[in-house]
Amino acid sequence: MVSICKRQCFFAFILILGTWAYEVTSRELQEPSMSARHEQWMATYGKVYADAAEKERRAQGGRKGYRRPLQTRPMKVTSLKYENVTAVPATMDWRKKGAVTPIKDRGQCATEGINQLTTGKLVSLSEQELVDCDTQGEDQGFEGGLMEDGFEFIIKNQGITTEANYPYQAADGICNSKKEASRIAKITGYESVPATSEAALLKAVANQPTSVSIDAGRSDFQFYSSGVFTGRCGTELDHGVTAVGYGETSDGTKYWLVKNSWGSSWGEEGYRRMQRHTEAEEGLCGIAMDSSYPTA
Repeated sequence: MVSICKRQCFFAFILILGTWAYEVTSRELQEPSMSARHEQWMATYGKVYADAAEKERRAQGGRKGYRRPLQTRPMKVTSLKYENVTAVPATMDWRKKGAVTPIKDRGQCATEGINQLTTGKLVSLSEQELVDCDTQGEDQGFEGGLMEDGFEFIIKNQGITTEANYPYQAADGICNSKKEASRIAKITGYESVPATSEAALLKAVANQPTSVSIDAGRSDFQFYSSGVFTGRCGTELDHGVTAVGYGETSDGTKYWLVKNSWGSSWGEEGYRRMQRHTEAEEGLCGIAMDSSYPTA
């Protein structure tokens, strides 16, 4: 198991990737219209924006999101280092280990676990740098992107700066090379968790927060408030979040603990518990279909 110092750095990195890749939902929702859904969401959670421009920007965010690869491509990844793990804790909550940054109300972007893994300090990293500067391949700035492309960018860029240095703007901007040059966190690679295996995902999350993709297009997800979510959802991945733990309720229901980026008024103070160990090999809402984490 990696050192506590290195683990803390990775955690910050993963959590920001979740926000950046998520960019809310990537497709038009079928029930009801997106604008009506957004108005209902605002009323439910008491959201008030500074002006009409910000409101429109947040509403538009619902039409953009995580992007599935357009074609199969070779991936520069190492083998799953946790493959031979034979025992994991019965429960895990990386928040209790000081490895999770506060909930953000991004409406659009995520990466926060890596800095704790290499420096021992949990620092919020810059989603805006990814939005502005990582626009190659299938990553399109504020239009959404692939979590793995975010890892690739940070590797090639030899690091990423802090949110304090390069603040989030909730919109595309021009890459600020001066701010980008102040790199606080680095990674050497990343690993993709074997798809359609909750057992493999469990090994990963037991050792570090992990970026996961889910189907968040139904109102059941968007209006979740508390408890272990067991409701209906599909497997059309459109939203990037971060699995920061897992556990089991008193009645024996196993769950994943997922960090979202829609503010602390959503769900259980910004988090959602999702049923774990389902009969579907892809996991509930496709949580076991596409997940990855950075390596030192």
